[in-house]
Amino acid sequence: MKRKDEPPATDTVGVGFDDVAQESVWDYPRPPALVACRSRVTVVFGGVVVADTTRSQRVLETSHPPVYYVPAADETPGALRRGAGESWCEWKGHAVYWDLHVADHVSRRAAWSYPRPAPGFEALADALAFYPGRVDQCLVDGEPVQPQPGDFYGGWITSRIRGPFKGGPGSQGW
Repeated sequence: MKRKDEPPATDTVGVGFDDVAQESVWDYPRPPALVACRSRVTVVFGGVVVADTTRSQRVLETSHPPVYYVPAADETPGALRRGAGESWCEWKGHAVYWDLHVADHVSRRAAWSYPRPAPGFEALADALAFYPGRVDQCLVDGEPVQPQPGDFYGGWITSRIRGPFKGGPGSQGW
């Protein structure tokens, strides 16, 4: 008999966007891995590209879609301002939040960063991650991203990523 907090069966892995092999989030490690990524990552807010890079870092963690961290040097200067709140990740350390400001458009806590990340995650020190659901659009190699379910996690779902994903109803105990 299946336990209430047990994840559903994993999705079948095949081929996604542009015939690229898919990845299952259930093959990702715990603790998470930090992996350099050369895909083109773009974030649009208020009709303006606020981040565009081919030098991102992906955090890969069991049951979570990848989170993309964009180097601060590849973000639009002045678009991000320190926001309210802080949080703690058992793996990456102390996080701070950022608000996006473009013309008269504002998105509170649209991004977060780890100014002094824990050992193993030092490459995140000068990078920010964006919540796909709090901006107009996020893209990976031109493919629009779907936000991870829930309001806390900031994973990016593309056709290359298979679940099920943590964050939705009933997934708290995974």
